[in-house]
Amino acid sequence: MKIILTDETEPAMATGAGDGDGPAQPSRDHELWDRLREGDRLALGELFDKYADAVHAFAFRRTASWSTADDVVQATFVSLWRRFERNPPGPLTGPTAQGYLLTVAANECRALARTAARFRALLTRVPVPEPATDPAAEVARRLDDEARMSAARRAVAALPRHERETLELVVWSGLTYAEAADALGVPIGTVKARLHRTRRRFPDLMSRVTLTEELP
Repeated sequence: MKIILTDETEPAMATGAGDGDGPAQPSRDHELWDRLREGDRLALGELFDKYADAVHAFAFRRTASWSTADDVVQATFVSLWRRFERNPPGPLTGPTAQGYLLTVAANECRALARTAARFRALLTRVPVPEPATDPAAEVARRLDDEARMSAARRAVAALPRHERETLELVVWSGLTYAEAADALGVPIGTVKARLHRTRRRFPDLMSRVTLTEELP
C-alpha cells in the first residue's frame, strides 16, 4: 500500500443511509451484529473480511507504522469478540459497523502507544544494537510511507482531540457525517461544526492531511 498526499480540500463523503435522505434501512452489518450477540464466531469472520482493510488503513494513519497497524487490526477484532463474550452491546445503531470498529481501533492505538512508550523507556537502560542494513526496495518504500504519514500526523496534532478524531473518521476514513456522529456519540451537527472550525482555524490543514491510497 502506498500513501500519497493530495491537494483535495473536501472530505470524500459516502452516500446512502445516514445522509438525511430518508430513514436508514437495516444493512448486512445489522444481521452480523445480531449474530455476534448470539455468539456466532462466523459473523466475526465476516466483519473481519469486510472491514480489516479499513481498520488497517485507519491504524496506519494513527500510528505511522505498518507493523503497529497490523497489531491494531488483530487487537481490534479480538477486543470486539471479547466484548461480545463478556457483555454484548445492544443492537447496532449506526448504518454500518465501521464507525464502531474504528472507535475500538482508536482505543487499541492508544493502548499500543502506551505499551511502546514503556518499551522505549526500557530500551534506554540497555545497550542499543547496531542497526542492520537492508537495501531492499520494499523496506525503503515502507520507510517512505511512514515518513510521509509522520508528517501528516504532526499537522493533525495541532488540532484539539475531539476535532482530530472527527477529521480522522470523516476525512481519512470516508465515514458520512451520520456514521461519524454515531461512532463519536455526538449529534451530526457537532460533527459538521467541528470540521467547519478546523477549516477556519487551519485553512491549509485539510490539503496536508487528506490522503489517497494506491495499491502497488
